[in-house]
Amino acid sequence: MVKTCTRVIGFDAAHRLINHEGKCRTLHGHRYSAEITCSAASLDSVGRLVDFGAIKNLVGGWIDTNWDHVAVVNPEDYDLVSYLMKTKQPFYPLISAHGALNPTAENMAQHLFDVCGNLLRDHSVTVSAVRLYETPNCWADVKREKNEN
Repeated sequence: MVKTCTRVIGFDAAHRLINHEGKCRTLHGHRYSAEITCSAASLDSVGRLVDFGAIKNLVGGWIDTNWDHVAVVNPEDYDLVSYLMKTKQPFYPLISAHGALNPTAENMAQHLFDVCGNLLRDHSVTVSAVRLYETPNCWADVKREKNEN
């Protein structure tokens, strides 16, 4: 039997999507909410999978440092990146092993999923899912496959 627990972390960030056909092609902001779900086969001596405070401190700390109140950008968005650098505005370039990414909810959820796996590695849990809400009505999910380690 696998048990899960989930911590929700909110943050505010801006983005724009290169080649978007609608309003999202312009710089705009969202109140994001990230659900980080951890799983394990057993509980610790306290009776929990992982302390919710550990998720808050590790993942929330990473979000506070990297995504909260910044522009999450595709590093190939030269005009926006140049402007942000020139005006000394904080930004976070979204890059994967495959290159630059548009900061869509799907790409940001995948990036956060990968980051969470690294941050929580020493807590004897597996990050089984990340759900990233871009708005209360729109979200993206990244889930670990059942046979995936």
